[in-house]
Amino acid sequence: MNQPKADAIFAGSVPELYDSLMVPLIFEPYAEDIARRVAALNPKHVLETAAGTGAVTRALARSLPPHAELTATDLNQPMLDRAAAVGAQRPVAWKQADAMKLPFDDESFDVVVCQFGVMFFPDRPHAYAEARRVLRPGGTFIFNAWDRIEENEFAHTVTKALATLFPTDPPMFMARTPHGYHDRVRIAADLAQAGFTTTALIERVTARSRAASAEVPAMAYCQGTNLRGEIEARGGTLTDATAACTRAIETLFGSGEVDGKIQANVVTIRR
Repeated sequence: MNQPKADAIFAGSVPELYDSLMVPLIFEPYAEDIARRVAALNPKHVLETAAGTGAVTRALARSLPPHAELTATDLNQPMLDRAAAVGAQRPVAWKQADAMKLPFDDESFDVVVCQFGVMFFPDRPHAYAEARRVLRPGGTFIFNAWDRIEENEFAHTVTKALATLFPTDPPMFMARTPHGYHDRVRIAADLAQAGFTTTALIERVTARSRAASAEVPAMAYCQGTNLRGEIEARGGTLTDATAACTRAIETLFGSGEVDGKIQANVVTIRR
């Protein structure tokens, strides 16, 4: 799938809605998972790329040993501003940085971690090569990426509902980008192209996405992601789109508390 540059830009009210709605809905279980994996390595210097609004940063701040130093970066300054405003339980070096050109010396970090950011990289082998460059020999690169959209029930339901609302030009951001990088063979090939010579461990991790009502995931996806821009670009209103997605989720998951499957690939590779 072709990925428009706009897919990687999170601005306006998206960072706040993303953090307040999307993070508890789908990101927190994986943030805790990836933070445990990083902490088990007992690192001294950790770099997070594509930190977003800081879900993993906060989990790392809770999980890392006291001696560890944590640097969190993101391409989007508004996302990083939101992360810094929320803060973390330990000092964090917040820095605007492009994962395609990291402003750090070679062999500076024991671990590089990236949660649900690699799908947005315009040249993944190049970004992976940058991660490898700043890793010390024997260091570890850990990242995750969403599995097929069909394995992620709320995202799939929202995408289908919006396709009904906009039949001639359906908004496909979720399928195209967040869920567009799930092929394990491709992931391994991209890492090899980046210069990694060890074998990647790629694990499929399933969790649950829960909310108090169907409106919560509908609003999260329609207004707290870049689906928002696609809806507005087609002349639709966020209110109508959110209502349509709420009805679709209620049809499948009920009108009270909702519970849906989420699934991702977690990748670990050593330098």
